[in-house]
Amino acid sequence: MFVVLVDFEIIAGFEDCFSEAIKDQANTSLKKEPGCHYFDVCQDPLSSQKFFLYELYCDASAFDTHLKSEHFLSFDKRVTNWVSHKSVRLLNRLKTD
Repeated sequence: MFVVLVDFEIIAGFEDCFSEAIKDQANTSLKKEPGCHYFDVCQDPLSSQKFFLYELYCDASAFDTHLKSEHFLSFDKRVTNWVSHKSVRLLNRLKTD
């Protein structure tokens, strides 16, 4: 499995808009992408401008498909001016028994 961790910091005043957009993005990814198994959206309770995503894909190819999807490209274009900082980590999930 392929894990994507994303930290966002949103410009003040755009938190609610971003929250709705990222929740829609998560739901659409889960519905339309067979390779997307999990897409969790979190917001820092002490700083409403900070969001964290945990995404789980079957493999790196499925994540590449996600990045090329119409819904992702539309989302990215929509929110780009609301984001003051974004960091992405890509990991391989280890199987445990």
